[in-house]
Amino acid sequence: MQNTELLLKKLTLEEKCALLSGAETFKTRGMPEHGIPQIWLSDGPHGLRKQAGESDHLGLNPSVPATCFPTASAVANSWDAALGEEIGAALGEEAAAQEVSVVLGQGLNMKRNPLCGRSFEYFSEDPYLAGKLAAGYIRGIQSKGVAACPKHFAVNSQETRRMASDSIVDERTLREIYLTGFEIAVKEGHPRSIMSSYNLVNGTYANENKHLLMEILRGEWGFDGAVITDWGGSNDHALGVKNGSTLEMPAPGGDSVRELLAAVESGKISESDIDARLSELLPLVFDTKAALDAAPREFDAAAHHALARRAAAESLVLLKNEGSLLPLAAGSKVAVIGDFAKNPRYQGAGSSMVNSTQVDVLLDKLIDSELNVIGYQQGFDRHGKPDAALQKSACELATQADTVILCMGLDEIAESEGLDRSNLRLAQNQVDLLQAVAAVNPKIVVVLYSGSVVETPWLDNCQALLYAALGGQAGAGAVADALTGKVNPCGKLAETWPLTYADIPSAADFATRRKTVEYREGLYIGYRYFTTAEKAVRFPFGYGMSYTTFAYSDMAADEQGVSLTVTNTGSVAGTEIVQLYIAKKNSELFRPAKELKGFARVTLAPGEKQRITITLDDKAFRFWNVKANRWEIEGGEYELLVGASVEDIRLCEKISVHGTATVHPYEDVDLDCYYKGDVLHVSDADFEKLLGHPIPNGKTKIDRNLTLGELNHARSPLGWLVWLVLTILLDVSYKRGKPDLNILFQYNMPLRALAKMTNGAISMGMVDGIVMELQGFWILGLVRVIYEAIKNVVLNAQMEKRLRGA
Repeated sequence: MQNTELLLKKLTLEEKCALLSGAETFKTRGMPEHGIPQIWLSDGPHGLRKQAGESDHLGLNPSVPATCFPTASAVANSWDAALGEEIGAALGEEAAAQEVSVVLGQGLNMKRNPLCGRSFEYFSEDPYLAGKLAAGYIRGIQSKGVAACPKHFAVNSQETRRMASDSIVDERTLREIYLTGFEIAVKEGHPRSIMSSYNLVNGTYANENKHLLMEILRGEWGFDGAVITDWGGSNDHALGVKNGSTLEMPAPGGDSVRELLAAVESGKISESDIDARLSELLPLVFDTKAALDAAPREFDAAAHHALARRAAAESLVLLKNEGSLLPLAAGSKVAVIGDFAKNPRYQGAGSSMVNSTQVDVLLDKLIDSELNVIGYQQGFDRHGKPDAALQKSACELATQADTVILCMGLDEIAESEGLDRSNLRLAQNQVDLLQAVAAVNPKIVVVLYSGSVVETPWLDNCQALLYAALGGQAGAGAVADALTGKVNPCGKLAETWPLTYADIPSAADFATRRKTVEYREGLYIGYRYFTTAEKAVRFPFGYGMSYTTFAYSDMAADEQGVSLTVTNTGSVAGTEIVQLYIAKKNSELFRPAKELKGFARVTLAPGEKQRITITLDDKAFRFWNVKANRWEIEGGEYELLVGASVEDIRLCEKISVHGTATVHPYEDVDLDCYYKGDVLHVSDADFEKLLGHPIPNGKTKIDRNLTLGELNHARSPLGWLVWLVLTILLDVSYKRGKPDLNILFQYNMPLRALAKMTNGAISMGMVDGIVMELQGFWILGLVRVIYEAIKNVVLNAQMEKRLRGA
């Protein structure tokens, strides 16, 4: 193995700078003459997506076959970090077999709003649960010598304008909600790398944000690995290197190298900054390459499929079971209805899309079961087009069955990277079908496929509701096992299901076209809002039914945690997920009514009881004191609440906790709406009090960070034309029901990304020429583009010759 310190002495400054950006879409730059290999990175939050042919970062081109495990949003419902570690180990094994050094996952962004199109890639609305699960995946992936790369750091909660939006968030909310999951993942999972997010955080791009990368990630948490940009996410490469960003991806070409050289020459950064980043990158390259060289080039696809099925089974959530309709008895005469039963929806769209080794089909699994399947009808067009004939045929079949299994859900484009959802509703043709079938046969089991929350005003039209989420390639078998009782579905929701979207506290400020995204709700996301505001929901955080029942008793509690006895009081074996929340009434601070601080899974046979312990860690009672600028503890009496969900609290004990706070953070500030949890419509004045400074101006500027979707603001006919063409193409794709992800990415892409995403064909000087043209300097701008293009070609050729030693 190479000695990094000695190697740095041999490398020229130009060579060092070249190593800090990628050579191809998913490959780093290698330097064989110095013994530095090129390594692969690959998308892979729930399955590898290594593209053997032409590569892209949106999942548009085919990839090498791999196991598609349930998505993060599904596995989160298992509340099982050990399961995450098993899945991670399988991902690591497949990565090693495909010679991939870095797996780009897991997704740790908080589910601030359920319309986020990428929610299926993220775990939860709760940072503690998300962090624990991610740490499990990371440990598993890295047990195979492969590096994990949790993402997107940080405060990246929407797809709209994701490359150029500015997340405006107060420091306490940033620390307690949006960074805590990453903190747990870093400290308990010890990832070798982490991916910075596209967006700005409080006015500074995340990838060059000293506060995030140097002060918190590296300074407070002790992270010593590589920070990798999201693809095209680098704004100021030199500033990123100075402030802790290691590797710029995908392949910006020679212009990026020259940027660093110029920055060293001008004194903007130093060569020691370059060396610091290489001291993070090179050990990762050498260590993972050595592990891959020793790893087999095959994996047990059948064993991984079986693991995917077990993971899907643990992730199922039984949301309704009126009259104990489920499980269905052997020989039950069932009609299977719904397009998803025959054409499964098992993963999301975008960069996480996996070319599965195999895909199970629910209809086939039900036919192979002990049920008497009397027929199948499609029932509806999955993309929402009304079809009376399909509905009529489904109703006719339903009249002949004892029970109807109706598979409903969101289609493929409803949940995708690059595109936020427009609403939380299922397609109306599916709801119409459910109501029509219920009129002829009320014994309906709905199996619901979606990567996130949906509104359920139709709930009364079914007797049972099984949430299958996006269960991966083996999810169909798990669903069939649950419907027939071979598996007891015991998962619990990792996010709140509201009655209606309007109840979400961030509804008024989500996915707008504005540059700034104002996190006015503060700490109050998900159940933290609903429990504090005492607002009714459809299904609360942590909720999930089972084919058995559990009793809690004999609780003992202190500052270290709680112990209690859990008893299976039903007739079948099952797993209970016991949740520990803390509450502090009469607090001098504003705080959520309840916060999750621990959980435990316990599997029990009928009549069996077990004593369990849930330990509290150093994050249990802390809060971020914005005035003292540190973590502190508010002393006094706390309630330790143990329950089956955030609303189903079974046991409570009060304890006294010693405080450390010496200064009140809000002593002279009127934040009444936050004390009440009344955050649906926070005023500018109140939000500015929370921030401690004025709300930033989000005006559009004609500069490098103007997005292509904002070219209508330019002073250039050429810019207007480009904007018009993109807008028309995008509108046409929407009308077809299949939004074009490539056009959508371009629409939200800032001009600077042209220099980061074109393999060196476009330089930042050319981008500056384009900006001049858009500012109204038409001829000067075009002349500069031509000049910079010629200069770029010449300089790139010269640099590549030097790097090759020619």
